[in-house]
Amino acid sequence: MDLLEVMRKRRSIRNYTDEPVREEDLQKIIQAGLLSESGKAKRPWQFIVVRNKEVLEYLSRCREGGVKMLKEAQCAIVVTGDAEAQDVWVEDCSVAMANMHLMASSLGVGSCWIQGRLRKADEKTTEEYVREKLKFPENYKLEAILSLGMPAVKMPAYDLEELDMDKVRVVE
Repeated sequence: MDLLEVMRKRRSIRNYTDEPVREEDLQKIIQAGLLSESGKAKRPWQFIVVRNKEVLEYLSRCREGGVKMLKEAQCAIVVTGDAEAQDVWVEDCSVAMANMHLMASSLGVGSCWIQGRLRKADEKTTEEYVREKLKFPENYKLEAILSLGMPAVKMPAYDLEELDMDKVRVVE
């Protein structure tokens, strides 16, 4: 399958079956993140893989309104970036998230990007809430969480004919 076809079929999946994510698929998803482009090749990210169901349940309350898909997920990858090592850690971590999201889709694994940066969890930030449980260093900032599981629903691929080409401006 070519990359555009993978992108066309990639959808945010929020409902998962009880089927586990295969270890070899998880490793490929992580490798896709580690292969990501990074400003000055600093690779400021740290990926925290969570398989523990109690921790996933805890993380499902990391944002106001909750992110219930984490309760159903078989695992999640918490993406943090070293803000002291790289001024563009947000962009670098976003590229890594996107690569992992696409790899998951190409393998038939459902995923959903759960924004963590600039979000709240009741009386604290989402970052503070997640750090309390996962104990990552203060210089690492939360970018997002990628939930992973086998899709409980099949979503249709995007139709290339329906893309909003008005968003494109060509200068010659």
